[in-house]
Amino acid sequence: MATACRALRALQRRGGPLQVCVRGLFVRVQETPNPHSLKFVPGVPVTGGDTRDFPSMAAAASGSPLARELFRIQGVKAVFLGGDFITITKVDDDATEWNLLKPHIYAAIMDFFSTGLPVVTSTAAEDTSAEEEDETVAMIKELLDTRIRPTVQEDGGDIVYKGFDNGVVRLKLQGSCTSCPSSVVTLKMGVQNMLQFYVPEVTSVEQVEDEEESLSRDVLKSVEEKLGDSTDPRNNK
Repeated sequence: MATACRALRALQRRGGPLQVCVRGLFVRVQETPNPHSLKFVPGVPVTGGDTRDFPSMAAAASGSPLARELFRIQGVKAVFLGGDFITITKVDDDATEWNLLKPHIYAAIMDFFSTGLPVVTSTAAEDTSAEEEDETVAMIKELLDTRIRPTVQEDGGDIVYKGFDNGVVRLKLQGSCTSCPSSVVTLKMGVQNMLQFYVPEVTSVEQVEDEEESLSRDVLKSVEEKLGDSTDPRNNK
């Protein structure tokens, strides 16, 4: 472990590599369209199949030992697990730089896979909606699974089907797509145009959020407002 730590500290001084190999585990890092997300490819199966999204430590606590370890790194905002990759999203501030985060992320990934523990310990929650899967819905899902999701996963993200009603397809963005500045363009110009081309019943595409994500955003906004009030000199009189 001492050798690995020395190597990682040296990489940190150089600004971090595009790949690192320690104890036989070869980890590559790839940039994504989202400047706040990087895709780490360890060269071994991660989930081995389905993707798993962990937007907070609370979500990872009982769902993934790997995600839980990554959340312990200061500056990690979200963790997304793919079949053979891990997407890390950092907090959006100038003080948190990838040059400082990457060595810790490399170390956490390599240490975890050396333990032999399972990456995930609970199955993803299934959609229990009673929506009837007619021919239109089946076609939408097939296009998402075969034409759209593989491309999005190459960039460290995913798009999950959440429903179809009155011509509107509801989709959830995950991984690097979640806070990507170009996510709206991706949905409207990419996903929506393709679905409309093959499925005339589709009129638009709408992004949705889970209740946990919405709550986390509201809590963060509340904290920021309180911090702003505490630093306002008018409130200290």
